[in-house]
Amino acid sequence: MMRRGEIWLARLNPNTGAEAGKVRPVLILLNDALLATGMSPVLCIPLTSKLFKNLAGLRVAIPPRGRLLKPCYVMPEQARALDRGRFSDTPLASLTGEEMIEVERLFAATCGMEHWLSPIH
Repeated sequence: MMRRGEIWLARLNPNTGAEAGKVRPVLILLNDALLATGMSPVLCIPLTSKLFKNLAGLRVAIPPRGRLLKPCYVMPEQARALDRGRFSDTPLASLTGEEMIEVERLFAATCGMEHWLSPIH
């Protein structure tokens, strides 16, 4: 069963324009309660192995672990919902709590929701 914070392989093609494509690792964002229902599609964020300096502030570095064999970077601006049929059968790895907090921070900023991350005064 999928869990939030896991990295799975997914088929992102067909893609259009600047969308991330091909088979690549993705980070599962959908919460565990919805994942447990079998709900489809699944909200996720693609990963890339390339880091462009002009986008470094938008990336969360994920070192190799488990079946994730090389360093990758989460691309929060590329979030999408994918049908469960696009995913592999087992996860590659999981993020730490600290990594998920950083992904959530950048995802919220990408969506213009930074105010959700600050304490209310």
